[in-house]
Amino acid sequence: MEHRKKGRKLKRTASHKKALLSNLSISLLKHKRIKTTEAKAKELKTFIEPLITKAKKSVSFAETQKEKSIHLRRITRKYIRDKEALKILFDEIAEKIGDRQGGYTRVLKLGFRQGDGASEALIELVDYDVVKEKEKAKQEKDKKKEAKAKAKEKEEKQQNQNQG
Repeated sequence: MEHRKKGRKLKRTASHKKALLSNLSISLLKHKRIKTTEAKAKELKTFIEPLITKAKKSVSFAETQKEKSIHLRRITRKYIRDKEALKILFDEIAEKIGDRQGGYTRVLKLGFRQGDGASEALIELVDYDVVKEKEKAKQEKDKKKEAKAKAKEKEEKQQNQNQG
């Protein structure tokens, strides 16, 4: 019987599950969104949110004490063993989260996988809508191009009026 067992089994041994969640969290921190099965995404959400909270506390501690909390970084290092991902978590993500009280990740259901019919999901960091940011940047570029084109047209009209 499996009474009072926390989390999903994911048909893996404990060490394999630990490694899987660690690798998924590293990928999520580096890429800001990943596509995986729904069960793995839900388990990853419960795994990574406390780590993000620790990073956020470290940043707020640094603001009050004028030095970073090494203890919280070391605790997080126990679960995320990639230096680059840790740096992203503590320097970039924790600062961007700011006053958010929780719910740092979002799980979006995508449908079923073609090969084996497994339900897939997209897990992403909430404050990092990478697609939306790219679209906004593209829209801003388009607006600038339109403004330049209009300015050029006005100059040409003025030159034509001055000549005629």
